[in-house]
Amino acid sequence: MRTFYSRFADFAATALATVALYSAIPASAQNATDGKVKIGALVDMTGVYSLHGGPGVVEAVKMAAEDFGGLVNGRPIEVLSADYQNKVDITSGLARRWFDADKVDMIIESTDSASALALFRLGEEKKRVIIGAGSATTALTNNGCMPYGIHYVYDTYALATGTGSAIVKQGGKNWFFITADYAFGHALEADTSRVVLAEGGKVLGNVRAPLATTDFSSFLLQAQSSKAQVIGLANAGGDFVNSVKQASEFGITQAGQSLAAMLVFITDVKALGLPVAQGMKFTTGFYWDRDDESRAFAKKYFGRTKAQPSMVQAGAYSATMHYLKAVQAVDSEDAEKVSGWMKANPVNDFFAKNGVIRPDGRMVHDMYLAEAKTPAESKNEWDLMKILRIIPGEQAFKPLAESACPFVKKG
Repeated sequence: MRTFYSRFADFAATALATVALYSAIPASAQNATDGKVKIGALVDMTGVYSLHGGPGVVEAVKMAAEDFGGLVNGRPIEVLSADYQNKVDITSGLARRWFDADKVDMIIESTDSASALALFRLGEEKKRVIIGAGSATTALTNNGCMPYGIHYVYDTYALATGTGSAIVKQGGKNWFFITADYAFGHALEADTSRVVLAEGGKVLGNVRAPLATTDFSSFLLQAQSSKAQVIGLANAGGDFVNSVKQASEFGITQAGQSLAAMLVFITDVKALGLPVAQGMKFTTGFYWDRDDESRAFAKKYFGRTKAQPSMVQAGAYSATMHYLKAVQAVDSEDAEKVSGWMKANPVNDFFAKNGVIRPDGRMVHDMYLAEAKTPAESKNEWDLMKILRIIPGEQAFKPLAESACPFVKKG
């Protein structure tokens, strides 16, 4: 475990040094002309979401720019990156500077739903493409949607549809939620509750924990005293890992209650270790060892980062490539033209087959119900998961007819 985190710390330090270098360059020098295609990656570099997003997303975006050839119709591709610290005010300030001073054409963000919603509002104001790669709230394709906003990898509706439904059908009828207290957690709890109730289950209660909580004891005791069969963890990243570890220390699962992992990344399974994570079922949008194409991408990514890609990191590469193809096709960075092309053309790569970006910005693609392997099943350090079944995109995501996006035509 120490080796895994020490490698990541070195990687994060390198990424932060890159950000500092960009910050030291005057805006005028960064954008002497408008003849560049500029992409900004706003990520959590060192916080609770940094392992599955963070520097790895920046590296994925840079990989995509390099693999595209570094140029779009003769215009060089430039990637800027910064740490938004999962704070809306910092996110908004960075994005405004990028748009106004640095002439950034597109921003892709990695993990924070509240920040993604703020970016969508700013993108509409400034007429720039915004891609939510790792943010989860369904508000991005409902009342928080915007014409140039794209929600690419997954959302809370898809997570609930896959994992929540599977657990209730296996007998986990009564639930209690420990929820991250901001837009993402609220949405994940709401969507999972909807599925639980629709399948004939009950929600006995909830408790909300601040982001980056280190001590989950009081929240776990409330969940334990509820006597619910299932404790739904509507959190992610470091919060998820800490809550699972502490639940094990409290003997909660040993006493008969089960944990429902509503959002799990390969980095979480790695951090927990298979002796703890084994048998845990969850929904994912990508697994590196799924097929030859995913393994080929993962091999190249691992060569740069010494880690296998999370679904957010893989999705960031795919989304960046789709964006660059659009800029090339329309020969413009105009947000309306570019987003129009992205929605009119399917995504076919190692990440998604026949993925479609709908008018509300939702990228619809297959999701997967996965399970953490047992230690005996694992053949190497990153052989951590197995795919139990494919969840077709049209089943995984909320139907367009149910979208509350105001500019989507109904009927």
